[in-house]
Amino acid sequence: MTDPPTNRAHAAAELKRLAAEIAHHNARYHTDDAPEIADADFDALVRRNAAIEAAFPELARADSPSKQVGAAPAGHLSKVAHARPMMSLDNAFSDEDAREFVGRVRRFLKLADDEPVALTAEPKIDGLSCSLRYEEGRLVRALTRGDGAVGEDVTANVAAIGDIPQTLPAGAAPVFEVRGEVYMEKAAFTALNARLLAEGGEGARQFATPRNAAAGSLRQKDASVTASRPLRFFAHGWGEATTLPGETQATVVEALRGWRFPLADGFRRCDDLEAALAVYAAIEAGRADLPFDIDGVVYKIDRLDWQARLGSVGRAPRWALAHKFPAERAQTTLNAIDIQVGRTGKLTPVARLEPVTVGGVVVTNATLHNADEIARLGVRPGDRVVLQRAGDVIPQIVENLTRDEERPAFDFPAHCPACGSEAVAEAGEVDIRCTGGLICPAQRLERLRHFVSRGALDIDGLGEKTLVEFIDLGWITEPADIFRLSRHRDALIGREGWQAKSVDALFAAIEAKRAPDAARLLFALGIRHVGAITARDLMKHFGTLPALRDAAEAARAGDPDALHQLQGIDGIGPSVVAALGDFFHEAHNRDAWDDLLAQLSPPPFAVTVRASAVNGQTIVFTGTLETLSRDEAKAQAEALGARVAGAVSAKTDLVVAGPGAGSKLKKAAELGVRIIDEAGWAEIVARASP
Repeated sequence: MTDPPTNRAHAAAELKRLAAEIAHHNARYHTDDAPEIADADFDALVRRNAAIEAAFPELARADSPSKQVGAAPAGHLSKVAHARPMMSLDNAFSDEDAREFVGRVRRFLKLADDEPVALTAEPKIDGLSCSLRYEEGRLVRALTRGDGAVGEDVTANVAAIGDIPQTLPAGAAPVFEVRGEVYMEKAAFTALNARLLAEGGEGARQFATPRNAAAGSLRQKDASVTASRPLRFFAHGWGEATTLPGETQATVVEALRGWRFPLADGFRRCDDLEAALAVYAAIEAGRADLPFDIDGVVYKIDRLDWQARLGSVGRAPRWALAHKFPAERAQTTLNAIDIQVGRTGKLTPVARLEPVTVGGVVVTNATLHNADEIARLGVRPGDRVVLQRAGDVIPQIVENLTRDEERPAFDFPAHCPACGSEAVAEAGEVDIRCTGGLICPAQRLERLRHFVSRGALDIDGLGEKTLVEFIDLGWITEPADIFRLSRHRDALIGREGWQAKSVDALFAAIEAKRAPDAARLLFALGIRHVGAITARDLMKHFGTLPALRDAAEAARAGDPDALHQLQGIDGIGPSVVAALGDFFHEAHNRDAWDDLLAQLSPPPFAVTVRASAVNGQTIVFTGTLETLSRDEAKAQAEALGARVAGAVSAKTDLVVAGPGAGSKLKKAAELGVRIIDEAGWAEIVARASP
């Protein structure tokens, strides 16, 4: 994998590109069961994103897929909300990464240097996450991870997995959710593919990896199909529980073993990180001999009270880490460099490779990211290159073995290959983008596909094939046209593949989105730097889309109050403010916005919060907080319905000042803003409704 960009603007641009790419492939893999790239390809995109966020932590909230888990559930299984979110894990790729993880824990908890930090270590199974809910000792529901918040109901399917007990022993908590991985052993995977081939002939669908086989088998609509597949289960944690059978990770997990749940061989409690690293080395050494696939070792802070204090950030808990296995390399020939046009108009070069096996996976493609990366590597068609797979993920070209050979340099196109419009790089950015906008067929499809995707408006029935058909017919050129499709009902019924029932089902799905969530609608528009999390942050502050537009236009016109209001929202920086201003500055964007809102009526955005004395107020924390971290304080404030700002202004309602408070405290006093200390804040939190 190439190093992260060294330029902040370049990093922000690449994070934006990765967000779009990951969201698309996430849905294709988790929701549609029709991945367009290998598991390794997808995981590498996530790793690249994490590496850039680590290098530029201030950009981590700008359109970051790190805040998302999985993808929205598919349509053929019932959707059920998790009682507690099913999160993903941050990754480490070296011992130093693991040491930094423990260092962050120490700093967050403000531990003394001699305070021991015990961890658990266990193999990271390459399977499908599953949550098993037991009530009064009986299994009542099994859910897949889904998007972390909502999963698919696979209760009937897991009944056939022998590793999963249907009941818990007497004395178990009234409500207890066991979480773990459904997987398939390598030998069973090979036998299953052989059976599928024998039953279906050469055209039979076979699974690419044991992980895909496990996921596809568990998510069957017909539970009898699942029952015919050799699925296994390992437990590694829990979700909602009325009581826990222990005060540490290790004691609770061992209790799960006592309840007849299998644990992965190699699970250990370690007194410190060095002991955990020794477990990692032992598991890595024996990895090839394991009957199932693993791609690393998971570390978890052992003390549950520390886990509770550490909490989570985005999609991942602060108290756990996945330490991935090291890279594998191979050499091959770069046959061609193709240019793909994304939904934002970004021109992305893709390396087409002579097929080569790297770590058991046949690789034919690799991303080259941008023109600067091509120049850095000096790659041209015909070069011999070195590929690297780190942590069993997508290969990256890390070296050009023939860059000194006489061969013409690759000429990055100055015009969009899809529409011929000029392709340019904005000031301070490395990414080259098509200027064609909605006239560009590549962008039009990608923008509309993003608009209807599960992470955005989630309109069932408007897949890529259907969108292409409607675009070719001239029925859809911009998002608002989707809500006028019913005028083409008679013409659509007469087309191949469409009947009255399917047409009416599509129109019903469209009509159901006439009052969409405002944050999802904002994200659906594909405004640069405005991802799902940023859209929620904006809507939590402004409440309505017209209010956001007014502020964005005023800020671009130079209104200091509007600019201060936008940049005062935690997580909203200059790039987001500029992107919003630029979006509304373009006449065709304003027209499309007005046209869309004439069709839709999104209700004011609202977040369920606890009743408190600071509900609806704007709070600024300044100085040193002695009993909790700044992130903990922010989380408390948002849970009480307050907004946390980074600067003091006339619109600030409350300042919580700790020792060392300086200019913010002084400005608050000058403006007459209410000021309290940390003890006063703790009292407000304690008095809030449960």
